[in-house]
Amino acid sequence: MRVMEDSYRKKMTLGDDGNALIQLVVINAVLFVILKFIYVIYLLESLNMDAFYSNIFNWFVLPASLDKLSTRPWTILTYMFSDQHVFRFIANMFWLWGFGYVLQDLTGNRKLVPIYIYGGVAGALFFMLVYAFLPGLQGRLPTAFLAGANPAIVAVAVATTTVAPDYRIFPMINGGIPLWILTLVYLLINFSSIPYGDSGAYAANLSGAAAGFFFIYRLRRGHDGSIWMNQFFDWCNNLFNPDRKKKGRLPKDEFYYKVSGTQPFKKIPNVTQQRIDEILDKINQQGYRFLTDEEKEILKRAADEEDL
Repeated sequence: MRVMEDSYRKKMTLGDDGNALIQLVVINAVLFVILKFIYVIYLLESLNMDAFYSNIFNWFVLPASLDKLSTRPWTILTYMFSDQHVFRFIANMFWLWGFGYVLQDLTGNRKLVPIYIYGGVAGALFFMLVYAFLPGLQGRLPTAFLAGANPAIVAVAVATTTVAPDYRIFPMINGGIPLWILTLVYLLINFSSIPYGDSGAYAANLSGAAAGFFFIYRLRRGHDGSIWMNQFFDWCNNLFNPDRKKKGRLPKDEFYYKVSGTQPFKKIPNVTQQRIDEILDKINQQGYRFLTDEEKEILKRAADEEDL
C-alpha cells in the first residue's frame, strides 16, 4: 500500500491539476486582489469611496433585498468569493485550507467544492429569508448585504467533522487534538466576530453548518449530492477544451492470461503504470473506499513488486 499512499500524497500538492482546495483558494485570492486593486484606484484618484461600493462592490456581494437580487442574481455565488476585510479574508483562507485539506484526505477531491457551494447558497437563502420576515430588520433591508466565505467555510468545517470527529491533528501534542475540538473553536471565533444584532449573518452561518452536516448525512445513505455538480464542471471543462479526448483502452491492454494449476485461463489485471495512475486519480477524486476489489488488488500487487 506504500505505492498508493506515496503517490496519492504527491498528487495533492500545490499546482496539481484538479486540486479543488487550491482552486478555491486561488479564486478567492484573485477576486480579493482585483477588488482591492480597484479600491486603491478609487482611493488614489480621490474619488468618492461610496461610488466604489455602489458601482463595483455591490455587484459582487449579496443584497438582502429581493428586489435588488432580481437585478444581480449571480451574487448568490459571487458573494462567497468576495471580501473587503483583509484580516477576515486571511483568517477564512487559513480555516478553509485546514478543513479542506482534511476533507480531501478523507473523501477525495470531488466533495470540497460542492460542499463549499451548497453551504454558501444555503447561507444566502436564509440570509434573505431572515431579512424578509423579521420585522425588526426591515429598516436595514435596503442597505444590508452579505459578503465573505464564512457560511461556505462553516459548511466545510461541519462536513469534515461529521465525517471523522475523532480525526487527530497535531499528533505531536499528546497524541493529537480531535478535530471536533478545532471545529468548536472555529465556530466560537466565527460567530463571536459577527456584529451584535446581525441576525441575517447568524442565520447564514447556521444554515451553512446545516448544509455541511446534511450533505454528509445524505452521502452516508447513498445519495451523493456532488455527482451532478461535478458532472456539470466536467462538461464545462470539456466544452472549453474541445481537443481533449477520452482515453480508451483495448481489452488486450486490460488483461493477460496467466496459466495456473487449477484455472488455466484465469484473467489477471495487467499492472501497468497507466492503470496505476488511473486508480490513483480515482482515489484523488473519490477516495480509497470507492475502489473495487480488483483495483485494490492491482495496487497491492504494485506495492509488492516495488518491494522486490
